[in-house]
Amino acid sequence: MHVDRQELDIHNLPGIKYIRIQWVDLTNAICYRVIPISYFIKILQSPRPSISITKSILGLVHLTLAEGFSPIGEYLYVPDITTLKLCGYAPGYATLMGYFEEKSPKQNVPRSLEYKVDLCPRTILNRIVEDARVSLGLEFLVGFETEFILLSSVSPVKAVNEASYGRASGLRTGSPEYLALEEMLDALHLSGIEVQALHKEGAPGQYEIVTAPLRPLQAVDALIHTRETIYNIANKHGLYATLAPRVYGNSCGSSSHAHISVHAQGESPVSSASPNLTDVEASFLASVLDHLPALIALTLPIPESFKRMADGVWSGGTYVCWGTDNREAPLRLSNATSPSTRNFEYRALDGTANPYIAIAGIIGAGVEGVRDQVELKIKDNSGDIPAANMDDRERGALGITKRLPLSWDEARENLEQDELMGELLGGNFVTKYLNVNKTLAESFDVPSETERSARLLAYY
Repeated sequence: MHVDRQELDIHNLPGIKYIRIQWVDLTNAICYRVIPISYFIKILQSPRPSISITKSILGLVHLTLAEGFSPIGEYLYVPDITTLKLCGYAPGYATLMGYFEEKSPKQNVPRSLEYKVDLCPRTILNRIVEDARVSLGLEFLVGFETEFILLSSVSPVKAVNEASYGRASGLRTGSPEYLALEEMLDALHLSGIEVQALHKEGAPGQYEIVTAPLRPLQAVDALIHTRETIYNIANKHGLYATLAPRVYGNSCGSSSHAHISVHAQGESPVSSASPNLTDVEASFLASVLDHLPALIALTLPIPESFKRMADGVWSGGTYVCWGTDNREAPLRLSNATSPSTRNFEYRALDGTANPYIAIAGIIGAGVEGVRDQVELKIKDNSGDIPAANMDDRERGALGITKRLPLSWDEARENLEQDELMGELLGGNFVTKYLNVNKTLAESFDVPSETERSARLLAYY
């Protein structure tokens, strides 16, 4: 159970009238039920505090049920009281995340697994992180950059301004967009989420909010709350916020870069592969790079994601490589000379990906590299020339021999064939995830570019 009845009491929540019990499905849609606080307290007083949800919820795309899912059966959704956050964007509301659990214990499994649901995104991430901590003494911090575009009109698409990267003209005091942005920051502060920066990004109406690093599960919970804050406050101000990976064909796309740092118990020697990495960090990085072609199906999950990832546009490029402060590499080493703040920026991630699954895959792949002491063979591409601008000989000298999948179909095939990903996430999960992923892509597959764009904006 993830509920401690002593932790939550109606008298300790002055002004809270409603609880939003919230989850994120396999398409990265944020879902919730609104429960009056008086009834929520009754739920907590029940023998098994939870709400019932149809098992089809994780396979439902709009009103289409993906292959392998059934309308029969229910899960229990068990609230995790440690995730309680005030909704700074909605006075009188608080949110809770939770875990999907089976109603009845599964047979022939260890007792600790008898209620676990192998499709629950939070359960998967928590399992991978806990296994790394218990078996290897590894812990992680994760911070996110949330890029989004503010529109004053969706049809036709019209941005709130045309200001480019870093320009003060995109942050004018009293402008409709800055009033909304300022309220977003205030709301996040009220919710207990530390914001490190807000700035104007490169595309029309595009902004970025940077939130502080936390442990992986808490970091993703905070990311979901950040996104809901952005969506709701934009709506309150008559604006529309979107995480769609590419809104304009001739300008920057939007990402959701994750900064991941690896922390081992005790001292880890400096790696022979790079003076800026420990052996643990080098093995972690090596394994993430090895499995990057499969991870892309989790971190760039829809065909439109591949319209953002390209060479020469600072989106991370299309070669399997890494580099110190190299924004044309899918993995950038940031703060390289500072052991306390050094981290890997995973750049091949956008706002259409379920972040619980994405971070679970990335960390899981890296942990197996540490477990197996995988050697880092790809060298630091920190020079002036991105991998895409090198010839084969130059790339070969750095150990850069593979490209990322250049299409959605190729990424899906890579995930299906990657044995480690199947072991980490579970074979049943990979199959069901790919089925849902296919159904989602089909929902966007319409002849009209205008209609396809409209559907994408409506969903993300």
